[in-house]
Amino acid sequence: MDELANYLIDHKISISSVESFTVGGFANMIGSISGISAVYKGSLVSYQTCIKRDVLHIDENIIEQYGVVSQEVAGLMAVQGQKMFASDLCISFTGNAGPTAMEGKPVGLIFIGIAYQGLLHIFRYELSGTREDIKTQAIFKGIERILHLLKEK
Repeated sequence: MDELANYLIDHKISISSVESFTVGGFANMIGSISGISAVYKGSLVSYQTCIKRDVLHIDENIIEQYGVVSQEVAGLMAVQGQKMFASDLCISFTGNAGPTAMEGKPVGLIFIGIAYQGLLHIFRYELSGTREDIKTQAIFKGIERILHLLKEK
């Protein structure tokens, strides 16, 4: 996380996050970095579906059609979060950390959305381990993906 935070600060790129199953883990991690207040706008934990619908304004028909654990919802979470926080970049996390299948989707299925420079990038992973393992792995996958996108520009 230090590398990401330093890159964002050095390049004056603002960031926000919208988290579901990671329950603010990304926000906690990035918020622990000294100096991050220069670029970190904030986070929304949209754990329940009603928050995705009522606060992020994700169309209920999309949620019903694809489920909250989907690339469609991950993408909309990132796009809506970017607008809400007026940030250059927004990362979103949605998935199923277990212990049982949800929406007919397996434990460990997660989606990460990143809205940046008018583009939307969505990543799908099937992770394994405990609930905490899956959350932690997802956050580190998100950090890797952001760094990759920023450095390829």
